[in-house]
This record gives sequence, C-alpha cells and structure tokens, in this order.
Amino acid sequence: MSNPEDSTDTRTRLIQAAREAFMERGYRVSVDRIAARAGVAKQTLYNHFPSKDDLFSEAATLASAAIMVTLDGQTDDVRASLLRFAASFREKVLGDEGLAMFRALTAETTRFPALAQAFFAKGPDQTASRLADFLGRAMADGRLRQDDSRLAAEMLMGMLSGIEHVRRLCTAPPPEVAENTRIAQIVDCFLRAYTPIKN
Repeated sequence: MSNPEDSTDTRTRLIQAAREAFMERGYRVSVDRIAARAGVAKQTLYNHFPSKDDLFSEAATLASAAIMVTLDGQTDDVRASLLRFAASFREKVLGDEGLAMFRALTAETTRFPALAQAFFAKGPDQTASRLADFLGRAMADGRLRQDDSRLAAEMLMGMLSGIEHVRRLCTAPPPEVAENTRIAQIVDCFLRAYTPIKN
C-alpha cells in the first residue's frame, strides 16, 4: 500500500523539476528530462499528471504564487511599506527566475490562453488588488491623496517594472544606479503624485 505522504512528496518534486526545466528550456523540454530531474520514472510522472500540458499548468501556477507580493496592514509609514513592497516586487518580477518563467509562459500563450489568464489572475492581478487595498487605506486615513486606489496600484507596479522589465528581457546593459537608489526614486516619485492636497 502506497504512503500518501510519499505520493505528495513525489508530486511536489515533479512540479518543482518541471518548473525549473520549463524555465531553462521552455515547453519543448521532454517529459523524460523532467522525470529524470525529479528522480522518478516517466510512468510515475504520468501517474500524477496525465499530460505535459497538465504539468506545465501546475508549474505555471506555482510560479504565479511565487511572484505574489503582499503588504502588511499597517499604513503608519507609507513610504517604508512601499519601499519594502517595491524591493520584493522587483526581485520577484525582474529576477532571473521571474524573467525565465515569463519567457516560458508568454511563448505558450497562444497554445494555452486559459493558462496565461490564470497565471495573470493568481499573480499580477492579486498583487495589484492587495496593493490597491493598502493604498486605499492610506488614502482613507489621509496619508495619501484620495483617488482611484486600483489605478494608483497599477501605476506603481508599472513604474517598478516598465522599461526595466524590457531591458532585462533583452539583456541590455543595466542602468548605472544602485537598485535601492532606483527603488527609492520610483517610490518617491509616486508619493509626490499622491501627496495629500492641503486646504
């Protein structure tokens, strides 16, 4: 009789191996290679995932969860909270792993439109919603100017990735400014736009 914990461990190893393999080689990577990377037989892989499409879907879902960025509920120091958010967001979206999964996923968008939509919903869209909630609270207590908090969240996320995302995808030379300096410049620019209006 098989141990359910062993089965869960095997499934987790398969998803992790697939995620790494898809990021390295894209969807074209062979099932044999994924199984070998997970240390299991190909039939074991198929016992858990009926097709490579199913495995790709699980790997993409895991990747979307990995780029989920959350904020704590405190708005006492909006700038400090946004600096933490910005650093985490840029690390996950602009880091090697985030860029590799983005390349793998966008290459398969026409093949798997529902998968791409699910990835967006579980990753970027949820991050924007959580950021909008945080900004909305800061607007409600007068720490930021009242406005559409969802639009503000999307603007900040765009400022934090934007041209830098394209630059890194194209492997262009990085800007000659320290990462923490660039993050502070972006956050401060955003905060100037949303400074409360004094009567």
